[in-house]
Amino acid sequence: MGVQAVLVVVLLGVATTKAEEPQGNTEFWRSKVILTCPEDGEWFYKNEKVNNKSSTYEFPYTSKGTYRCVYETNQKYYFYVEGNVCENCFELNGDTLFTVIVGDLLLTIIMMVIVYRCTKKKSSAGPPQPSKAPPRSGGRGPPVPSPDYEALNPQTRAQDTYSTVVNRMG
Repeated sequence: MGVQAVLVVVLLGVATTKAEEPQGNTEFWRSKVILTCPEDGEWFYKNEKVNNKSSTYEFPYTSKGTYRCVYETNQKYYFYVEGNVCENCFELNGDTLFTVIVGDLLLTIIMMVIVYRCTKKKSSAGPPQPSKAPPRSGGRGPPVPSPDYEALNPQTRAQDTYSTVVNRMG
């Protein structure tokens, strides 16, 4: 089993190749596009020369298309530009978004701890003492039942469907 694991690691190490980092760059800012070529070159859009020797080409974005810069050595560097632009747009960096989310979580946790600590009941060191009932005055007995609460006379009781109690035990 150990030999197979080593063989897999070696084969994966041999099979992986490092991709070459692209040297050009494309940036969208509001309604402008900035293309950056690794070296100074002439810029072309659809076989039409659009800019003289420069490493960057800046233009207002209107439609998608293929741009290229051509070096003196006749090397070509191609850019395919397609995107969405607007005058009032802002690009949100991934690191900034991550920082905002983590900060929001931390502030929420801090607020939860503050609320928990402020609402927790203050308790004494020992167990809670049961409250004692106030002493009764001993000279008085229970009140006499009122005649309002006597049992109803079966002859004067209503005989409607829901006015009778049926005992079905047994």
